[in-house]
Amino acid sequence: MEDIPFFARKFLDIRPHPGQIRWLENSDRPENLLVTGNRWGKSFASAVKIIHHAFFRIRDPIYDTSGKYHIVTASLTQDQARIIFDTILRILNSTCRLEGLIKEILMTPYPRIVLGNGAVIEARSTQRRGQYLLGHDYDFFLFDEVAFEPEADFVVNEVVKMRLADRRGKLDLVSTPNGRNWFYRKMLELKDKPELGYVQSGDSRENKFISSDYLDLQIQHLAERRVAQNIMGQFVDSGGELIPGKYVDAALADSAIIAEPVTIEDTPPLYLTGWDLARKKTATVGITVALKNNLARVVQVTRIRQWDWNIILEAIRKQQALFPGRLIVDATGLGDVIVSQLGELSPEAVIFTPKTKAELLTNLELFHSLGKIKYRRWEIPDIGGKVWALEDEMRSARWDDNNQCDAVMAMALALWPLRRKAAPLLLPRIGKI
Repeated sequence: MEDIPFFARKFLDIRPHPGQIRWLENSDRPENLLVTGNRWGKSFASAVKIIHHAFFRIRDPIYDTSGKYHIVTASLTQDQARIIFDTILRILNSTCRLEGLIKEILMTPYPRIVLGNGAVIEARSTQRRGQYLLGHDYDFFLFDEVAFEPEADFVVNEVVKMRLADRRGKLDLVSTPNGRNWFYRKMLELKDKPELGYVQSGDSRENKFISSDYLDLQIQHLAERRVAQNIMGQFVDSGGELIPGKYVDAALADSAIIAEPVTIEDTPPLYLTGWDLARKKTATVGITVALKNNLARVVQVTRIRQWDWNIILEAIRKQQALFPGRLIVDATGLGDVIVSQLGELSPEAVIFTPKTKAELLTNLELFHSLGKIKYRRWEIPDIGGKVWALEDEMRSARWDDNNQCDAVMAMALALWPLRRKAAPLLLPRIGKI
């Protein structure tokens, strides 16, 4: 009951490879995350684990009086969810040692296997933000190819976890990498909390049941990024990120420099503050950078989820009082009203057009690539008890999807006056005597 690899060998006639054995032996935390290259055999290992858990009804005995034991393998599409389900069915139908274990197989309205001990294994889709999962409760939830679910954060945290609440169910997140998206950030989170989660990565070459010659050939001809992601199971940029992950890493790596005190002998920094104003479901964000020694450091982040213009005006004036300097404000649409009411602060108005937005973001990327921008892991309480993080937004912003990246635009506005090296930061003051 406690040794899944033994169960696989003696009951299922399956001999997992070393990487699969390590996963089956150690993935016993409340949350478990497996990220591998293609053909590592994560679906096969997941099928073995599901059969074992269904056979022994693995859970705290205090919940065993409920009778039912419910397992689901889910993914973005029903076809993807069926991959592990069909593997389970194939294994159960091909081993004589477990003959007669299946009580019933149903394919409508969704695939289900009912075992003689009352355990149910089903395959479900997470489409429409997990709508088809609502109202159910599970003992074990396996989310396959979660890195390719665009609404993974919402589906996992708002839907799946509450489906496991009744019986303190277990959650497995399994996928090949797909850029440094939510799945990547979840991996970092669980690594920092080993008491709550187990994390394992896997290289396709661990699987001795596939052709090593074929893999070697692919390694020779594929681009390094594709080899790292698809064979080595490593998180790399997908290619569409606005700020490549390595630049965000570099901006965060030296974040301690942000806290450097300013002594009397030091030249005071030049402050530049950019404000991106809220539209529809977005937030109003103000970011101040301190420019000193040819380095821009984020020293203040303000994020407002309210629509009252008076509150926004007050926040802008307060931030300018703390960090007096140049003020750059998004004047798109009703933003010109805000600009007009801040006349005493002499704001610089920027209207977002496809051309100016592209230039703003290109300049932001340039500062990152040159290592001229530094910031720490700013975290601010958000609606619904969530926490918004600057790092998350910087990593998730894409060239083809950045309409809700308010902090990204605020930072771009703050750096906008620095876009031309030849232009002076402070205009000369000329007078007559």
